[in-house]
Order: sequence, then C-alpha cells, then structure tokens
Amino acid sequence: MNDCIFCKIGKHEIAKEFTLETDQVIVFPDIHPLAPVHLLIVPKKHIQEFTKIGKGEQKIWKEMVKILANLIKKYKLEKEGYRIVTNGGGAQLIDHFHIHLMGGISKERRI
Repeated sequence: MNDCIFCKIGKHEIAKEFTLETDQVIVFPDIHPLAPVHLLIVPKKHIQEFTKIGKGEQKIWKEMVKILANLIKKYKLEKEGYRIVTNGGGAQLIDHFHIHLMGGISKERRI
C-alpha cells in the first residue's frame, strides 16, 4: 500500500521513535493513549486486518505474539492489568493490521 501510514513508518519514510523494531515488526506508542502503557504492535508487511493473515504470514504472527508476551513482562503488566485489542471489519482507523497493548488497567480503572 503506497498511502498506508503504518507501511511508511515501517519503511522509515515517516520518522517515528520505536519501542522495538525487528525485521518484521515495529512497536511504538499510540499517539492517543487510552492507558498508562498503550503500544501498537505492527507488522511491517501490509496485512489489511486479522482475517487476512495467511499461511505466508504465520511467522510474523508468531513473532507478534512473542513480542506481546515480552512487553507484558517488561512493563510488569501481569500485576497492573492489561488489555490486548485489535480492530477489523471496518472498525479500524488505519487499514493495516495492528495490535494495541494497553496496560496499567486495574479493575478500578477500566477503559
């Protein structure tokens, strides 16, 4: 996708400070955080949404899940509470599959 902002960020065409970057995945803070920790986990390859993850993207998906688990541990969110969210079917603001990791969400502080 030529006009996809996440593709441009992944290709370093748009400057962004990454929390983490691998060959296949980038992680960076959401520009409109809804929680004390609000990170986006984004594949560099353009995948429109969750249901479009094919056999060719299984390695990317596995890496994203591993990164999620590591971020939950890094930010000690097991004790502080966390939420993992993805949108699809037209509900996403950017048509590029990504996962929101929101942390620091206790039972008292729900979104």
